[in-house]
Amino acid sequence: MDFKPLGATRTARAVKRGLPEAGYWKKFESPVLVKEYGMVTSLEFSPVKPHDLVATASTRLQLYNGRTGQLKKSITRFNSPAHSGSFRSDGKLLVAGDESNLVQVFDVGSRAILRTFKGHTDPVHITRFMPNRTQVFSGSDDTTVHVWDIPSQASVFTSNEHSDYVRSGCVFAENPNLFATGSYDHTVRIWDTRAGSCAIKIAVDDPVESVLSLPGASVFAVANGPSVQMFDISMGGRPLFSMGNHEKTVTSLCLDSNGGRLLAGSLDHHVKVYDLQTYKMTYSSNYPAPVLSVALSPDETMLAVGMTSGVFSLRRRDVSAKEQAQVELKERTVYGTRAYFMRGSSHKGVDDDLRIEYKRSRSLADYDHFLRKFEYSRALDAVLANNRAGVTVISLLQELVHRDGLGSALSGRDELSLDPILRFVSKYINHPRYTQLLIRVSNVILDIYGDLIYDSTRTSELLVRLLSKIRLELRLHQDLTLMLGSMDMLMSACEISHLKAANVSEDDDHISASATVVKATTLAVKSAAN
Repeated sequence: MDFKPLGATRTARAVKRGLPEAGYWKKFESPVLVKEYGMVTSLEFSPVKPHDLVATASTRLQLYNGRTGQLKKSITRFNSPAHSGSFRSDGKLLVAGDESNLVQVFDVGSRAILRTFKGHTDPVHITRFMPNRTQVFSGSDDTTVHVWDIPSQASVFTSNEHSDYVRSGCVFAENPNLFATGSYDHTVRIWDTRAGSCAIKIAVDDPVESVLSLPGASVFAVANGPSVQMFDISMGGRPLFSMGNHEKTVTSLCLDSNGGRLLAGSLDHHVKVYDLQTYKMTYSSNYPAPVLSVALSPDETMLAVGMTSGVFSLRRRDVSAKEQAQVELKERTVYGTRAYFMRGSSHKGVDDDLRIEYKRSRSLADYDHFLRKFEYSRALDAVLANNRAGVTVISLLQELVHRDGLGSALSGRDELSLDPILRFVSKYINHPRYTQLLIRVSNVILDIYGDLIYDSTRTSELLVRLLSKIRLELRLHQDLTLMLGSMDMLMSACEISHLKAANVSEDDDHISASATVVKATTLAVKSAAN
């Protein structure tokens, strides 16, 4: 059997304060606040590099550079406030609605109007390109939904089944024949362009502000009121889960690049992040005004949040050299190239993978060499000689106890070799995790060298120091016991006073609160005493 090197003793990790993903989201730098001409009602990043950002505010579509965050160009071809600026999947076209009932398609490069669709009779608040790139759907305050054909500039689908404003919608990338719309009539409808009708109708509790499809062909998220609900189309629109961590209406939803995290912005000034595996909130950030729109760039280097104050926050995350190299390598793996055939050669696998590795000789520490030869005394000297971490020494002492070699390791020593052991015991005997073991070590030392203690001045001084530490610890326990008795007496007096005043006073709540505080303090003192 191969020798197993000594491992450090593992202890329970301290509970970390804060939410589990705070470290990642805090890597986004302090926000740059950009003032727009009106409320920032929509934000969206281009799906192609450099992932430019389009911000819809007032009568403008503002395009910002995806790398620098600087304004590149403005599209001002609107006579009334614009809504829902959205990129096509190739990043070359933009579509937007406005308060003058129009739906317009723009060329991103020239800013020219390519198509204007007329058919709505009220403001258009939601526009999106269909996955086939040749069609656009729109929803309006006139309660109608249209699908427009770009080449023919005609409406190929029309429905007025909603009974209130249509303010949100999404497409399903994996199913180009379906799209969803959300309305203030408290419903979400899934439309099938092949049948020309509503395929699924889903009722919710509040007006629908945002609808977002998730990776896959069936699940989507709906923001209605202060909650975000998940539904499954494949189950006929069956609700899966509801997340209600917001205090006010949720206005915007977006996904991270992997589709594993959902970001939700709300009028309560917060943007919250949810894990779509557990449906639990993993991070929350606060903003100076109610949030109307949220967008995260596909490469997760930029987070944009639009607010009612006419300002949007732009936060950037620096990408490490290793992460950038991985992205570039992924982009270079074109079929037929060397990188394509070499891909995966440096893959290290994940924890769940089954690995078959050849045995490699491992260099052992000096104390491991002595343990392997059962030279316990020399192993203890070695671990104490080089100022190693306390946990390493403790691990060795526990191993000696396990091997029944503690007495052998401590026997046959003079005052010089006993000195580092006594110093270590004196230093760590008050440590709660090590006290029990070091008391055992101290007892073994006294059993072996009890008759020889006074023959060495150095050993006597170290034992006196150890004794003073033990007395100090005992005195602390006595003080805590006295304090515990005092707190018990205070709590009893408070409870008696509460019983007497229960029928004649209206201050029961204050007395109960005082008793609760005293009880909590007592429990804390008991915990400290133990």
